[in-house]
Amino acid sequence: MHSTHLLLEEPIRMASILEPSKPSFFPAMTKIVGTLGPKSRSVEVISSCLKAGMSVARFDFSWGDIDYHQETLENLKLAVKSTKKLCAVMLDTVGPELQVLNKSERAISLEAEAFVTLTPDQEKEASSELLPINFSGLSKAVKTGDTIFIGQYLFTGSETTSVWLEVTELKGDDVVCVIKNTATLAGSLFTLHISQIRIDLPTLSDADKDVICKWGVKNNIDFLSLSYTRHAEDVRQAREFLSKLGDLHQTQIFAKIENIEGLTHFDEILQEADGIILSRGNLGIDLPPEKVFLFQKAAVYKCNMAGKPAVVTRVVDSMTDNLRPTRAEATDVANAVLDGSDAILLGAETLRGLYPVETISIVGKICAEAEKVFNQDLYFKKTVKYVGEPMTHLESIASSAVRAAIKVKASVIIVFTSSGRAARLIAKYRPTMPVLSVVIPRLKTNQLRWSFTGAFEARQSLIVRGLFPMLADPRHPAESTNATNESVLKVALDHGKASGVIKSHDRVVVCQKVGDASVVKIIELED
Repeated sequence: MHSTHLLLEEPIRMASILEPSKPSFFPAMTKIVGTLGPKSRSVEVISSCLKAGMSVARFDFSWGDIDYHQETLENLKLAVKSTKKLCAVMLDTVGPELQVLNKSERAISLEAEAFVTLTPDQEKEASSELLPINFSGLSKAVKTGDTIFIGQYLFTGSETTSVWLEVTELKGDDVVCVIKNTATLAGSLFTLHISQIRIDLPTLSDADKDVICKWGVKNNIDFLSLSYTRHAEDVRQAREFLSKLGDLHQTQIFAKIENIEGLTHFDEILQEADGIILSRGNLGIDLPPEKVFLFQKAAVYKCNMAGKPAVVTRVVDSMTDNLRPTRAEATDVANAVLDGSDAILLGAETLRGLYPVETISIVGKICAEAEKVFNQDLYFKKTVKYVGEPMTHLESIASSAVRAAIKVKASVIIVFTSSGRAARLIAKYRPTMPVLSVVIPRLKTNQLRWSFTGAFEARQSLIVRGLFPMLADPRHPAESTNATNESVLKVALDHGKASGVIKSHDRVVVCQKVGDASVVKIIELED
């Protein structure tokens, strides 16, 4: 958490800041997760999003049915084919999310100082005096004086579209509140968030399980984003559920930290999960505003040291309706990168925003600029110190490969991997150059048919900062003789040259297994 995270050449010429950045094949090392929805589900728009830098597509089941999302996914597959850019799929569960149901979809005006009643009776019409909700235990969970926040799904926190309520009276199952600010609720669905109150609903609901069985299994999802993760046990239960569903035992689980309860059990959750999503929208309601940054920095640091991806949400809310982010948002994206985030997750901005492609492009550009001044040297020392001695065999190879690449100013690190673990460990040390992870498929059988692994592993590295996967030819095993390794290496180098990452006379660091030994070698390319 040092202030020396910035690497600025002293004395910095202010004029140099304005020089245009050189375009590169990889827009940024930091990855971008885009949520696909009404404004971003046609083949054309998805193709543009992929070209602009989106590498993970998020499907949010808080709204839209299975058929709707399936149609979007088919369009994504066509876009991936036409752009030749890999994209991973993330299924976001609804979890114990409290919702206000407005079946008529008429706008609801709420006046400050007036009273409104929240009722579990979902048959009633939503109005300025009465809001039906999807949870019958609200009156038992809250007490007089508690704060309740209601906003359009993925609320941007702008006070004209969201409302603060204070509980004044409990009448049976109904909760009577006084309205704190004048607002208009438009649309059919609003989320309801009660500050620092535990909601007694399962983290993985029956509806979520149904979606995973019907949609997740069929589409071999790469990531499951587990909304409202509150305990490590939530992740264990989700993993056990996935392990019984075909290929989904390979799906990675990202715990979404959205409230004080998840924050309190953060360390145990991090141990169980494959990655963490910091849901700053909900956290911003649960935490005092002055504490939000501190949680972000501490959580990202812990993820970095554990070598697990940290994903930050809610960065450019204003781009839902505007072509440019605010100054605060632009700085926020850069700070997320300097803090060590692996990926930026865009929600409303791409889901229902007017400028999905521009948003991805601008966020990518800000990330790339921040990466240039990321103090890798300090970060490397900190990570090595944290890992301590003796290092594991793999960890020592990974850190040595990164150190060698930086010392010889290599243009790229190439790593051969079949499980993806070696590549993730190299990325953990945040090298300043891209890491090409060549995923070597393995043959497996269920006694009835042969199949290759590798596609999951390749796509799952699309959320890790600095990792760029390519699938190798399955005829080349990862730990084989030198001859076949040379031919796979040639393919990887050709891929690097074609994409402009490697030029003649560049140095490249290669990390591979030869027999039982792991080898790091430095090669200099001829013309």
